[in-house]
Amino acid sequence: MKRNEVSNCLLCNSTLNQQITWKALLTNAFPKTFCIDCEQKFEPYENTSDQILSLYQYNDAMKDFLHRYKFMHDIILAKVFREQIHKHLSKTRATIVPIPLHPAKLKERTFAQVDELLKAAHIPYEHFLEKTTTETQVGKTRQERLATSQFFKLVKECKNKEILLIDDIYTTGATIQHAKSLLLESGAKSVKAFTLIRG
Repeated sequence: MKRNEVSNCLLCNSTLNQQITWKALLTNAFPKTFCIDCEQKFEPYENTSDQILSLYQYNDAMKDFLHRYKFMHDIILAKVFREQIHKHLSKTRATIVPIPLHPAKLKERTFAQVDELLKAAHIPYEHFLEKTTTETQVGKTRQERLATSQFFKLVKECKNKEILLIDDIYTTGATIQHAKSLLLESGAKSVKAFTLIRG
């Protein structure tokens, strides 16, 4: 990995004054991709359950990040939280399973945002699920979302596997719940979840 990979903050474009330490070189730590000022705008999420872990709260800074990353197709922003994601996922024994986009949505967006976050963090993953509907959950209440019929299908055997579902944002929990129930019904040993953001 190149140590001078990013010379300016990916969020505000200010110059990054990185001091390359021996520790960083020896541990192959990720080079910084955003400045301290930007870093301080993100609020860590206080987790109360080990079933679903989230890194950050959904605040204005995160709203801006998500908009640029997902909807403005600024794919390089996948590198912003790679160190934090790597730290939390690199030692898990569970099989990492990203929440997928519907194929039509993937074609429209041109990249799968969860896959790219994992790639940037050097986290291996497997696809066990395929999304079967393009129906949006935006504007629905939690009850309405949970009452929606199953919108995933299994594409790979998951029997007796410990699975960690990965998504970019957790809002009502309907997406995670649908995926979790399908995997457990299909024989998964356990299913937990990890998200970058908690809405």
